[in-house]
Amino acid sequence: MKKYEVKDHRASFLPEGKEWKLAWSDEFDGNCLDESKWNYRLYFWGRKSPTFTKEGVEVDGNSNLHIKLVKKGDDYFSGHLQTGSLTYDIPKDSDGFWPFGKYEEAKFMHKFGYYEIRCRLPRNPGWHAAFWLQAPGIGSTPNPEECGVETDIMENYKQHTDGVILCGNGYNGYGKNSVWPGHFKHPFKETEDGWHYYGVDWDENGYTFYADGEKVGYQGKPDSAVSHTEEFIVVSTECHGYHRVFGTEYGFDGHGKLWACRPVEALKKAVLPDEFVVDHVRVFDEVK
Repeated sequence: MKKYEVKDHRASFLPEGKEWKLAWSDEFDGNCLDESKWNYRLYFWGRKSPTFTKEGVEVDGNSNLHIKLVKKGDDYFSGHLQTGSLTYDIPKDSDGFWPFGKYEEAKFMHKFGYYEIRCRLPRNPGWHAAFWLQAPGIGSTPNPEECGVETDIMENYKQHTDGVILCGNGYNGYGKNSVWPGHFKHPFKETEDGWHYYGVDWDENGYTFYADGEKVGYQGKPDSAVSHTEEFIVVSTECHGYHRVFGTEYGFDGHGKLWACRPVEALKKAVLPDEFVVDHVRVFDEVK
């Protein structure tokens, strides 16, 4: 990886063999979240999420974003930030057959390039942090090149149980047509200062994943689909046990509900305060 200096901020580390220019970034300067760049995800598949919140999302004046684990009574909440939104999240807001609400304005959409985060991960199991890319209409056509691919650049939900970080892709929606070529599991290695770099080089042929300067995986043609449409960035956390997506392992009660609405046991044992801290998010374009 080659070093890319950013004035008054920590450097980036970019793949060798290409020339890069900065296309978009948030250095989290100032004292509050820049809402010209970020939306809050508060809905999950058309319904208000029982765990996503605006609370505990703070910028500290030292160029760091903090997404904190929030406890209220017996329940837990945390923030989920995105530069766009998933069409299927927006609740129906009109009569008639159309199942979605009014589109939420995207703050940033992009395709191809190198996407990088520098971050410190949560200390407790029972909730997790992630850095990923999503398309507003993923799965809406049979061709993932047109409607997008979910690209998980970093997920740490197995860090505390299995000692690994995950990355990889999924496409064709989330039903019977869904395709998940397989996520890479690479060993979590703590750094001396606790800060980590995660990134993906997305081009016309595929995705190369990096962790702390090391290549940890590749997915692309001809074995896996590649998105050729603009996507948005997601910097997220999620408390386990509230949404169905993690299944019985994370608290789903098995009765077909959209979510179980109760925290998992690991979350109840979390030692607070805990948080996901982000130093920067940057997007670089290849100079051709």
